[in-house]
Order: sequence, then C-alpha cells, then structure tokens
Amino acid sequence: MARTARNSKLDTRSARLKLAARREPHWTALSGGCHVGYRRTPRGGTWIGRYRDNATGKRHFDALGPADDIRDADGITVFSFAHAQARAREFFDRKAREMAGDLAPDDGTLTVEAACNAYMVNYARRGGKGSVQTQSAINSHILPALGSVAVAKLTRKRVADWVDGIASETPRVRGRKGADKPAFRKGKAGADSKRQRKSTANRVLTVLKAALNFVHGEGRVSCRPVWSLVKPYRAVDAARLRYLSDDESRRLVNACEPEFRDLVKAALVTGCRYGELAAFTVEDLNPDAGAIRIRTSKSGKPRHVYLTDEGQTFFAALARRRKPRDFLLKRPDGKAWRSSDQQRPLATAYKAARLAPLTFHELRHTYASRLVMHGAPLPVVARQLGHSDTRMVEKHYGHMAPSYVADTVRAAFGPLGFAPDKNVVALAKPKRNSAG
Repeated sequence: MARTARNSKLDTRSARLKLAARREPHWTALSGGCHVGYRRTPRGGTWIGRYRDNATGKRHFDALGPADDIRDADGITVFSFAHAQARAREFFDRKAREMAGDLAPDDGTLTVEAACNAYMVNYARRGGKGSVQTQSAINSHILPALGSVAVAKLTRKRVADWVDGIASETPRVRGRKGADKPAFRKGKAGADSKRQRKSTANRVLTVLKAALNFVHGEGRVSCRPVWSLVKPYRAVDAARLRYLSDDESRRLVNACEPEFRDLVKAALVTGCRYGELAAFTVEDLNPDAGAIRIRTSKSGKPRHVYLTDEGQTFFAALARRRKPRDFLLKRPDGKAWRSSDQQRPLATAYKAARLAPLTFHELRHTYASRLVMHGAPLPVVARQLGHSDTRMVEKHYGHMAPSYVADTVRAAFGPLGFAPDKNVVALAKPKRNSAG
C-alpha cells in the first residue's frame, strides 16, 4: 500500500480553512511529476491531480472531487486528503499506461452493452462454463435497463435502483419461444418468492460487476468503479434442503419414460450435474476402478465419481454393445441431451409420481443427502460432488450428519477435569471482622 503523504497545510479541515482562496491550487508532490492539489473557493475546496509526462513535459489534470471542508468525508462524494491521494494515484497509473501505449485514452462513450460483449468474448476464451446462463442474465436483465448507458455515466444510485427493480419484479416464467416480451408469474408473491427474487438480483449484479470490472481492468474506461459501492442483499441465498426419500426416488424413476428414466437413475447414483451426465461417453466408464470420469466439471477440472455396485451394473448395461465414443445417455431420438431438454419430461414424471414440483438439480441434492445421512465423511462427499473443500457440503448437508458436529466439538474441546461431587469440599466462609 502506498504511503500517505503529509502536509501540515492540507492534512486537516481547520488547516485548509486558513488558506487564502485562489485559482492556483496548493500542491503536494507524491512522486516525480505526480502532484495532488487543493483549490480553496468560497463554497468549499476541491482536490485536483496533476501528472507530468516526462517525455514531452506536458501536464495532465484530473478533478478528484470535493474536499471535506464542510461535510465529513465518506470516500464516495466527499474526500479527505488521504482519499484524494488514493484517487490521484489511480489517475497517475492510468495516464502512465496511456503514455506508454498500453491502453487507449477513454473518450467516455463505451456503453454497458459493449462492456458486456467484451466480457463475454473474454469469458468464452477463458473457457467459462456458464456462458448460456450468463448471456441470458445479460439479455434479460442488464441490456434492457442499462445497455445503452455509457459506463462513465453510471452512478451508484442508478445501479442500486436497477438492482432493487429486479428484486421487486414479479418472478418470470418460461414464455412462448420467439415472444417479444418476457412472461411473468401471476398471483401474489410469497415470502420465499421475494427471497428468490433478491437472490436473482444478487446473481445478476455479480454479472454486471464482472463485466464492468473487466473493461475497467483493461483500461477501456477510466471512470471510478462506482458499481463496486452497490452491495448485494444479505441472507437471501438459503441452503437448499429439498431432497427425495428412497421411496420418492423410486416413484419418480418408475414414472419416467425409458430414456429419461436412465438419465434420472444416473443422477441419483452419481450426484452429477445435468450437463456432466449429458456428456458421458462409453470410454468415460472405468469398470476396473468402478468409476466414471467427468472430463470437464463446473470448476474446469476433471474428476472421477466412484460408483456403488448398483451404479456399476447400471452403467455397464448402458455401455453394452456401444462404441467408445457413443453417449451413454441419449434422448428418445438417439441424440445427446441438450440444455433444458430435461425440464418437460421431469415435470411430467413428478406429476405422475404425485410428488411436489422439483428441479433436476435436486436429484444431486438427493445423492449428497443420502451419502451424508448414511455416515459418509463430508470430505468424501465434497470430492464426489467435485467441490474443492467441504464448505459447500457443510452449508447444505452438514445438519444431516447427526454425529458430524458433535464428534468435532467433543474431539476439539476435551475434558475440563471436574472432580467427582463426593471429593468436593465446601470452602470455609471468611470470618467477619468484629471491628467492622
């Protein structure tokens, strides 16, 4: 962290108020060619940054914001001397990169839509696994409200109001393909529905921040990242507790059509995500190890899921008389399962099985919950699910392991060494001072 410079004339509000009001700022050098200045006016002072290009001798200036002469500094709209130095250093770094040709000068015309497009190109180049969902969030929530706005003109209030708008919006439903406008759920929203909308707003805000931080980091915009000041809603991402009992799992499987039944069975015996299941090929199955390979998981890393005897028998039957690169799980037309293909057959199946509505991802929860409730150590469950550590497993399933917390507490706390009651001798009462 850069060291904050000191100047007895500028350090405090009372010291600055003694300075004469004038056009020329009072300058403090932070480094060679880099200065922060204070200009006193009758209505309060302002901070200014000055950068000198050593090659040409040309000086560049930047307005850093109002000084805390009248109002207390908040680091957002009013700035102390320390705040001004931090903002000045951002300006110096940006101008130095411009002078070196590392980035083009910002003309203030880059829009939020252009920022999102640039981010998605980079996201795909880095091998991001959520491109479809991320682009959907951009198209549905970001572009209609903010797409045409210049990034340099975004304010904290505008972004915060946009987030609040998503949170208060009626939940959307799958509309007719090709429809011009989104479809919304009818009826009054309950408490859980409102929580879900806030959770959605948080996820979309994360996408917007990622896109804006990307173009800001690339030097394509020089404005202050005001969007970072907008905070997500708290305590709205509740742990998912829904899972099927063994009886419900069997009822669901029996209600499925044959090809979809294989997909559901595979989810219940592996805990894999829908996209991972759809990508399984015959050569991913390793009968010797009793495992199946996930070539690329959500984290981008390969892993192996170890199968029970029932799971090995099931996958061996699917692989029989198929070529190594054939898909193990196929749609009724013989083609691979695609994004969202599972939703309609799942809805048909849970209705036929007389189960409450569920998502395909809850089959993954069912697998993990069953492992935990049967005593599997949480690190083992985390590894099977493809998590790098046990934090997510503890959050979602730790309460289902009756002995997990108890065993950990007992092992860590240890005995205090209390003596048996029969060996305890009461302390004698102190004698009162007769003089008192």
